[in-house]
Amino acid sequence: MSVGIIMLVHTALDRAEQVARHWAAAGCPVVIHADVSVPPKTYKAFVKSLSDTDAIRFTRRHRCEWGTWGIVAATQAAAETMLKSFPEVRHVYLASGSCLPLRPVQELIDYLADRPRTDFIESATTADVPWTVGGLDSERFTLRFPFAWKKHRVLFDGYVRLQRRLRLKRRMPNGIVPHMGSQWWCLTRQTLSAILQDPERETYDRFFKRVWIPDESYFQTLVRLYSSHIESRSLTLSKFDFQGKPHIFYDDHLQLLRRSDCFVARKIWPRADRLYEAFLTDEAHAMKRTEPNPGKIDRIFSRAVERRTRGRPGLYMQSRFPNRNWENGLTGAKYSVFQGFAELFDDFETWLARSTGCKVHGHLFAPDRAHFSSGQRVINGALSDSAAIRDYRPRAFLTNLLWNTRGERQCFQLGPMDNQGAAWAMAKDSNAQISVISGAWAVPLFRANRDFSELRAEAARLQKIESEFLDKLRSSAAKARVRVWTMAEFVENPMEPLQLIIDELGAKNARRLTEAPKMMDLTGFGQFLQNLKNQGMHPHLMGDFPTEAATNRPAHHRQRKPYLVKK
Repeated sequence: MSVGIIMLVHTALDRAEQVARHWAAAGCPVVIHADVSVPPKTYKAFVKSLSDTDAIRFTRRHRCEWGTWGIVAATQAAAETMLKSFPEVRHVYLASGSCLPLRPVQELIDYLADRPRTDFIESATTADVPWTVGGLDSERFTLRFPFAWKKHRVLFDGYVRLQRRLRLKRRMPNGIVPHMGSQWWCLTRQTLSAILQDPERETYDRFFKRVWIPDESYFQTLVRLYSSHIESRSLTLSKFDFQGKPHIFYDDHLQLLRRSDCFVARKIWPRADRLYEAFLTDEAHAMKRTEPNPGKIDRIFSRAVERRTRGRPGLYMQSRFPNRNWENGLTGAKYSVFQGFAELFDDFETWLARSTGCKVHGHLFAPDRAHFSSGQRVINGALSDSAAIRDYRPRAFLTNLLWNTRGERQCFQLGPMDNQGAAWAMAKDSNAQISVISGAWAVPLFRANRDFSELRAEAARLQKIESEFLDKLRSSAAKARVRVWTMAEFVENPMEPLQLIIDELGAKNARRLTEAPKMMDLTGFGQFLQNLKNQGMHPHLMGDFPTEAATNRPAHHRQRKPYLVKK
């Protein structure tokens, strides 16, 4: 008694020949079906190359287009040839030309000899199948699919919509229950011959010819009518990605395949010389005898699928970059944004870098250029300070900066005079910590030597920009950690919010602040704001700023607390 191998081939015929000889040398007869798409000249040469082996047969050829009946017809033809030509065969194993035996063939023969009445085939009802991709599970049986999905996609989709609209449904012949599973099975001679010789075979064939992907349901359904013992699993290791496409194994998967302990694996890259050399070997150098356990490597495949679909936080993959909101996190690391601090304090950047040890930049989105720390023109990842390059994709500039510098906390200044292209991305980013002194943009205007009419127009423009930015921060979609102070309440007691900021950044010194950055001289600032009001511009973002100097107010004055926006 032996195991018969059916091979469905359509490409890489040199590898198919190599594997077929390996099966035959171990005492397994082989029946090969070559797709009609294989050119006649190539096919004749392939047949001739294997003509010296009596244990190898060829069967009538069919066109095996994905998702169509041709694959089932080819399998039926090969199975009939196998049962007729090799009466000693006990089990029939279906494989493809890209399948590779991972263990000595004798181990497979012995394994099946110990289970003479067992059929190994995935066979689950449509309600229990979690792997269907494309939105068709039970409908693949109740609708008709006369058009090939790959070649005639428009006709395929249109005919499906038409049948749904007309509520057309087919009935299962003879009340059979549809099952689905992997195409690659190993059936006993009794079960396979019962399926092929069924008096109702013509009825079943007629029905499944219009089923979508019948090779995953024909044998999987009919085996339930005749098998006395089904193990609903495949002895072939085959893995699929989240789109339903098979994983291809390359040379660097050698150890992974060894760990699976499976008898056969697909889909092997034809040029994986190392794999073919390692597994098509003698028994002494093969793997140890053990129960097939593909679950041992499932964790690795799950991690690979997760990496492919989710990627790494803050790193944009070319497969998802054009699709908004497909990213796994907007940025790759936590960072802090300060608006109004550099305008209110003379040496804020130097003081913050000294107090926290973070990398503190100036205005990265300034009109002239990106002001990197220490006046650098190019930083990590060859990121240029060019305003033109930055403004082409402001959000990408931000994400590049944070990905290239991950491991070191980045801080930078922002203001209404800066490019606002990345403002909304910052507001939605859970990695962002944004601190705003609203209205502080007026301090540089107060100190500027310009005509007051120009100052009034500029103040109105900047206030509008900052107001829109604050609206983004207060949006229900915002996820950044946000703190906003009006300039008036910040100036009343600057040490408390500065201490809060330093604590959140993880300062080198955990003690209370004893040193603060030098605040700008605001003498006359209140009157400047009043002059803006007198000219018809209402500067409301500064809060209730008094006309007299506000930097030396009594300590007992009642203070308003900053508000915290958490998402």
